[in-house]
Amino acid sequence: MSGLHVKKGDNVMVITGGSDKGLKGKVLSVDLDNDRVVVEGINKIKKHQKPKGQKDPGGIIVKEAPIHVSNVMVICPKCKKPTRTGSATIEENGKKIKVRVCKQEKCGAYIKTIDATK
Repeated sequence: MSGLHVKKGDNVMVITGGSDKGLKGKVLSVDLDNDRVVVEGINKIKKHQKPKGQKDPGGIIVKEAPIHVSNVMVICPKCKKPTRTGSATIEENGKKIKVRVCKQEKCGAYIKTIDATK
C-alpha cells in the first residue's frame, strides 16, 4: 500500500484550485516522490511542440498536468461523497488484507481500487 491516500484508478474530486474546483475525474498516475497526481480532464495545459518529422507535425498539444495530492479527495463508491480515508484489516479467503475505509459518519464502506495494469 502506497504512502498516499490516493491510488491509480480512484475517482477523486478537486477541492481547491481555481477553475477546476469541484470537478471529478479518475486518477491516471501517481508520483510518490513529489506527492502529485494526474487526474483525467483536470488541470489542462497547452504545450507548444516543435515538429520532429512527417509523422509528428508538432503544434499545440493539450494535456493534463499534475496537481498536488492535498488538493484532491477520494469519492466513496457507496455514498458518492468526497471523503477522508482510513484503513482497516479484513480477512478474505483466510488472508488478512489491509483496505481503505470511508470515514463518513454512517458509511464506513471499503474503498477498493481496480488497477487496470494488473
